[in-house]
Amino acid sequence: MIGVFSFLLYYKVESKGKDGEFMKTNHLNVVIAGGGSTYTPGIVQAMISSRERFPFSSLTLYDIDEARNDDMFEIIRYMLKKEALSNEVDLYQTTDAQEAFTGADFIFSQLRVGGMKMRELDEKIPMKYGLVGQETCGLGGFSYGLRSIKGLLEIVSYVDHYASDAWLLNYTNPETLVSEAVRRAFPDVKMLNACDMTISIEETIATNYGYDRKNWIPMYYGLNHFGWYTSIYDKSVDRDVLPEILERLENERLHVADFNAGDDTWQEAWDMMRLMTKNFPGYLPNNYLEYYLYPNRTVEHTDPNYTRANIVMDGREKQTKEMARKVREQEKGEILDFNFGEHGNYIMDMAASILNDNHDRFMLIVPNKGAIPNLRDDAMVEVPAYVGRTGAEPISLRFAINDFHKGLMEAQNAAEKLLVDAYFEHSYQKALQAFTLNQTVYSADPAKQILDDFIKANGDYWPELN
Repeated sequence: MIGVFSFLLYYKVESKGKDGEFMKTNHLNVVIAGGGSTYTPGIVQAMISSRERFPFSSLTLYDIDEARNDDMFEIIRYMLKKEALSNEVDLYQTTDAQEAFTGADFIFSQLRVGGMKMRELDEKIPMKYGLVGQETCGLGGFSYGLRSIKGLLEIVSYVDHYASDAWLLNYTNPETLVSEAVRRAFPDVKMLNACDMTISIEETIATNYGYDRKNWIPMYYGLNHFGWYTSIYDKSVDRDVLPEILERLENERLHVADFNAGDDTWQEAWDMMRLMTKNFPGYLPNNYLEYYLYPNRTVEHTDPNYTRANIVMDGREKQTKEMARKVREQEKGEILDFNFGEHGNYIMDMAASILNDNHDRFMLIVPNKGAIPNLRDDAMVEVPAYVGRTGAEPISLRFAINDFHKGLMEAQNAAEKLLVDAYFEHSYQKALQAFTLNQTVYSADPAKQILDDFIKANGDYWPELN
C-alpha cells in the first residue's frame, strides 16, 4: 500500500527519458543497492532531511545478504517511525532483483562484493609480500576492483532491464575501475560515479581551521583517490584560500573530525598529508596518495595481522548489529549511534540536483574528453562537474597539468585500464601487467605471487583468467 503525504504535493513533468516517459518529480521510488551496508542509515537520514526537495514515498533495501539486509530494515523502519514517517514512506526489503528495481526512479549503489571477510584478504595478502594492503589502493584495490566490476555490472544490467529511465548514483569502490567497466558495457546508462573522500578532506580541513566549506569552490583533478587540489576559492572572502591552508598545514596538525573519531588510522592519514604537502608543495593532495608516494611508510606502520578491515569489523559492524538487536528488543533510550559526515548528504545532494535541475557542483568520476587537456581522452578522471536533469557537465581545467602529476596518473591509469581489459578478456596476462604496473609495486615477482594468491582467494568472485 502506498503511503499518503500529510502535505500537498503536485505532480510535475519535465524531460522525457529513454522510453519516452516523462521524469517523475514526486512520489519517487528509491532503491539502495547494498542496502545492508552500515552506511545506509546516513543515506536514509539525508533522504529524510531532504524530502521537500526530494519527495520520495517508497524505499527498497536490496542486498544479496539477507541477514544484513534484515538488520538494516529494522534500523531504517525504526528511523522512519521516529520521524513519524511510517505512514508516508513505504519501506521494503528484498533479495530479488526484479522486485527491487522494477519501477525505480533513483538507485543508490554502495556494494561491497565479498563483504568484510574478502576486504580483510585484500589487505592482508599483499602485506605478506611487503606491499601496501589497502581496500581501494594498490593490489588489494585491484582484487576488490575485479569483484566490484562483476557485482556492479550485474546491478547495472538489472537497472537497464527493469528501470531503464532510472538514475543510478554510484558509491561502489574502486570508482575508477568500476566506472571504466560500466562505460564500456553500458555506455548509455544514466549514472553518476562519485566518491565522498574529497568532501571528507574539505570537511576535516574546514572544521580544523575554522572555514565554512559551503563557501568553497574547489578546483581539483586526478583519478579517484589519486588527485590534487590546485585552488579553493572562498566566496566569503573573495579569494583563493588554498595557500593559507597549505601554510597552516605546515605549522598546525590536522585532527580527526568527529565523523572519524575513535579511528587512529585517520590521524595517521592526516599526518601523512602534511608530509606530502611539505615534500611536494603548492598542491593539496588526496590523502590516499600516501599509498603510492610512501608505500614503505604505510607498510611499516600497518599491523599485518590487524588491518583496517579488522578495525571496521570490531567497530562499526558490531555497533550496527547491536543497534539492530536493540531495535528488535524494543529497548528504551537512545538506540541510534552513527555519524558519517557528508557521506549521505553528498549522494542526496546529487539526486536533488538531478531532480530539480539545480546544476550544483560536485567532484565526479567522468570520461576525460579534454577536461584535463594533456591526458588521454578515454581516461576516467575525477574533476568538478555541474549536475542537472541531463546528468554531469564536467568542467575543463583550461591548463596542462605538470609532468609529475601527469606521469603518476598515466602509469596508474594504464594499470587500471589493463585490469578492466583483463576482466572483459579473461586475460591472465593483462591482469599480471596491471598488477606489475600498479604504482605500489616494485617488482613483477611479488605482483605475480599476489595475483596467484588472489585468484585462489577470490574464486568465483573473479572472472576466470586464462
